[in-house]
Amino acid sequence: MALVRLAAARILYGSQFRCLSSGSQLRRWPQIRAFSATMSPPSTAVVYEHHGPPDSVTRLIELPPVEVKENDVCVKMLAAPINPSDINRIEGVYPVRPQVPAVGGYEGVGEVHSLGSAVKGLSPGDWVIPSPPSSGTWQTYFVKEQSVWHKINKDVPMDYASTITVNPLTALRMLEDFVNLNPGDAIVQNGATSIVGQCIIQLARIRGIHSINIIRDRIGSDEVKEKLKGLGADDVFTESQLEVKNVKGLLANLPEPALGFNCIGGNSATLVLKFLRQGGTMVTYGGMSKKPVTASTSSFIFKDLSLRGFWLQKWMSSDKAKECRNMIDYLLGLTQEGKLKYEMEMVPFSNFHAALDKALGKFGSQPKQVIKF
Repeated sequence: MALVRLAAARILYGSQFRCLSSGSQLRRWPQIRAFSATMSPPSTAVVYEHHGPPDSVTRLIELPPVEVKENDVCVKMLAAPINPSDINRIEGVYPVRPQVPAVGGYEGVGEVHSLGSAVKGLSPGDWVIPSPPSSGTWQTYFVKEQSVWHKINKDVPMDYASTITVNPLTALRMLEDFVNLNPGDAIVQNGATSIVGQCIIQLARIRGIHSINIIRDRIGSDEVKEKLKGLGADDVFTESQLEVKNVKGLLANLPEPALGFNCIGGNSATLVLKFLRQGGTMVTYGGMSKKPVTASTSSFIFKDLSLRGFWLQKWMSSDKAKECRNMIDYLLGLTQEGKLKYEMEMVPFSNFHAALDKALGKFGSQPKQVIKF
């Protein structure tokens, strides 16, 4: 739908297609003939017309109204995060991405603005999230069929509602899908300060599972360790602390982990493998270092380790919509109970590019950037 709207704007309005990020004076939309169908309001959107560096190719564009068909729901977006996968889609390196020109964003939360004549079970003012997620959430009004939208409790904090799917659901699925873990077992992970990493710590604690966490060496690492332990981490090590012959000697009374999670690659992934017990499994769900995962021959011959991968988008595409929504409701309930939390920064939509710069790492480690419309 977002692509149709963008194409329609170019065809119908030509030079009067408004770019909010340009310095020129903005024009009003040309007068539009009245239609009998319900129309959405005009929508301000983050658009990229070709792939490339996100800070160079994205623009704020005003899109014209679109028809709200009988099974459609027009949602006024409230908040949407900037995730690494959003950046990768704009760069053109993500395996699945919309055709350009496209509106950015993949998850978020919004409020029902108007409904098609055949829509049942939703009312104006209800809060909804796209489930499974849907490309195009970085815009003020978003029109999709009712089947896309999942109604949620309006008591959930807006920032958590907007970010609950991609990262927390990844953490939940990885804990449950690869190894049968019992209370008292342990997991090990790198990237522990990421939102997925923080969620793994807290979800593991709820299940009585110990977590061993690896972080990169940085200024203030002691403070980071205490923060993660406050979430429920049992042990937190910097990578340099693990430059020893026998890392398992650092575990004290914790059992050898049966399951490991890797979102970094390179040496950091090797450290995860060193902790795993005989027959253990490492699941890779990211590659932030852009370095390959390297496993020694002895890891396979003598330890019989397994290397697996997880991609949430593939999991959600396999007829998992109902199951996915039940899990989202469970995770949202944990946020309301204070049992699942992570750091975010809400940023006005008008400051989108400042938030994007933070998400791109231009200012070092930053909280998750969440756009508030």
